[in-house]
Amino acid sequence: MTSAPPLAATDIDHQCITALRTLAMDAVQAARSGHPGAPMGMAPIMYALWNGHLRYDPADPTWPNRDRFVLSAGHASTLLYGILHIAGVRALGQDDVVSEEPALTIDDLKAFRQLDSRCPGHPEYGLTSGVECTTGPLGTGFATSVGMAIAAQWQAATFNRANYSLFDYNVYALGGDGCMMEGIASEAASLAGHLGLANLCWIYDSNRITIEGTTELTFTEDVATRFMGYGWNVTRVADANDLTMLDRAFEAFGRERDRPTLVIVDSHIAYGAPTKQDSPSAHGEPLGDEEIAATKRFYGSPENERFRVPAAVYEHFATRFGARGRDSRTSWGALFGQYRTEHPELADAVRLMQRQELPDGWDRDIPMFPADEKGKATRETSGLVLNAIAARIPWLLGGSSDLAPSTKTRLTFDGAGDFSRSDRSGRNLHFGVREHAAGAVANGLALSKVRPFQSGFLVFSDFQRGALRLSALMELPVIHVYTHDSIGVGEDGPTHQPVEHLASLRAMPGLVDLRPGDANEVAEAWRSIMTLGLGPVALVLSRQPLPTLDRSPGHGTAPAAGVARGGYILRDAPDGSPDVILIASGSELSLAVEAGSALEHAGVRVRVVSLPSWELFARQDGAYRDSVLPPTVTARVAVEQGSSFGWERFIGAEGSVVAMDTFGASAPLEHLQQHYGFTTQTIVNTALRAMGRTVD
Repeated sequence: MTSAPPLAATDIDHQCITALRTLAMDAVQAARSGHPGAPMGMAPIMYALWNGHLRYDPADPTWPNRDRFVLSAGHASTLLYGILHIAGVRALGQDDVVSEEPALTIDDLKAFRQLDSRCPGHPEYGLTSGVECTTGPLGTGFATSVGMAIAAQWQAATFNRANYSLFDYNVYALGGDGCMMEGIASEAASLAGHLGLANLCWIYDSNRITIEGTTELTFTEDVATRFMGYGWNVTRVADANDLTMLDRAFEAFGRERDRPTLVIVDSHIAYGAPTKQDSPSAHGEPLGDEEIAATKRFYGSPENERFRVPAAVYEHFATRFGARGRDSRTSWGALFGQYRTEHPELADAVRLMQRQELPDGWDRDIPMFPADEKGKATRETSGLVLNAIAARIPWLLGGSSDLAPSTKTRLTFDGAGDFSRSDRSGRNLHFGVREHAAGAVANGLALSKVRPFQSGFLVFSDFQRGALRLSALMELPVIHVYTHDSIGVGEDGPTHQPVEHLASLRAMPGLVDLRPGDANEVAEAWRSIMTLGLGPVALVLSRQPLPTLDRSPGHGTAPAAGVARGGYILRDAPDGSPDVILIASGSELSLAVEAGSALEHAGVRVRVVSLPSWELFARQDGAYRDSVLPPTVTARVAVEQGSSFGWERFIGAEGSVVAMDTFGASAPLEHLQQHYGFTTQTIVNTALRAMGRTVD
């Protein structure tokens, strides 16, 4: 099946759309890899949106009140790269300062999918200026855009004042059939409809093609009816080439005040000559020189010229898109100047939020906890610390996947409130039982410069894996709070008992694991989290009470400030020369302390090391790491109520691990601890064997 050339209103419209299409074809062909079909089919949609509706200044791509555009169908990356180039978006330099250099040159497009290119296979945030979100896993861009829309609504309710509309940006996301099939998109769409996010517009490129063939194979549902059921405003454009109807659809979105909008656009995977590009295979492979030449002839573009953009195309974008964005950004800057005079405290908060800095005195109320043999669950003390910090950082907000009473992440101080249709200033978010979407929404919040947290049970971090990985890939300061960290969930049984999850999280590049072992380690963990800067954190907490260690002077237990370095000497042999080292984190730290005391009574010189963060410990210099774990002391025992995987890096060839490499069971905690060997005597015996001593 073929299509006529675009139904463009003018010749320059046709030239712009053709340039986007031919850049995509040429970039994929040069790389001999990629997806030319989707960018070719969606080029009119992109042109209509950016040239006519998107509020964005290419000379300042980090302007706070710009509209956001997310390409959820990340395989169509050449379409985004093409328009970033044609629109003249500037590059960001050190500390995100806008430079005079273009974000993408023609040479960058020629290096599509090559090493060190600013045009990777899928868009990557932080690598390419103008890319608002790293996309790749289908549907995740859609879900992340919901977080951006929530952030815009929250920022407006929090900072806008009479005559000062600082935040009123819209969020657009473009995806296809694959995005609509993914569960994360459905979770996020349901949440967006419930919240009535009228500043959110999803554009669904309904081309009815996936890699295996037509969607008749797998996807025949009525998407429009589904979204109307979610509470969305749904409109349809019957031909992706119809610029007039595309404009009307975006104008209808602009008038909507109560619902998010879905624009369904019917298209074909590519428009061009009646050959290969109409087959499903054109979705994911280069067209070939002969096909490209024929397609360019069909569009009226010189068939032998590669990466051609007519001067009139650059000029058209500069005089329309660029000028409109410049005027909007300049007016906003003047408005913010007046706002700063009239509302200096709010303006300072906006400045700090945008720069991801902390206000003075943010940690003033972090509590210290007295020694307590019974203690509290670290989820309990974490909730206290979180509230103390959030009360002093107005842009720290978040929620859980229907588990706030269990994860203790509800903000309870005066004025915290709930984010809802009727109150956009609330700082407690309710994600519902939508773990994967919650992770992606948190990413969207962070991309919009608020500081988000999201929480759930550690075992359900599996549901969030894709979004969690993207928060690490984008180096976003998202706080992932995971509770119920071990077999301490007891009677809930193996479906709720995390075993391999810590090892899995620790394996993720750039993710900081933090598993504090008592109340004061929790306080120091939060202090570290807030000052870490780039990158996400997985804060892993217990359900069961843990003793609060006595750290008073003369007691021999080190201050919890060592948490900031990932690992530290908690208790040491009197001469600092141990026979054996016990290493633990989280729920098992107090157990290691008890075993250390028992060994000391037996005449063994013991060092107990608290290792709450493998990642932070790895970031320390070798001299510090060796001072905590001296290479000369090879008798080492690690204790963890989870998988033994990875502990060999700390215990060495001669050490041992008290851990579990099976799933758990349903029983009271004390029975499980006995069954799996998490007892003082087991640790003592293991330590003695590590020292080469015989155990009766």
